[in-house]
Amino acid sequence: MIPMEHYLVVSTLMFFIGVYGFITRRNILAILISLELMLNAVEINFAVFNRYLFPGSMEGMFFTLFGIAITAAETAISIAIIINVYRNIQCINVRSMNKLKN
Repeated sequence: MIPMEHYLVVSTLMFFIGVYGFITRRNILAILISLELMLNAVEINFAVFNRYLFPGSMEGMFFTLFGIAITAAETAISIAIIINVYRNIQCINVRSMNKLKN
């Protein structure tokens, strides 16, 4: 059985890589991918803490599955918004969003 600390280290690395990507990227799609990475790190934590603290119950697993479904819906809506922005201004950089004001 893999110790809980290994899962938490992977989850922490995933989360902070996502935070770094969210802060440093200018492309909206890259920012969305970084946000998804952070959400997946949180879902790993839900599953791991459920497995180690309450091995007989499945609440953490169901919460993780619910989170994955919400994340998938959010991604689909975000990509649709990104496609519409690209159609309007031919660019998906964050700094060019001021062109949408006109």
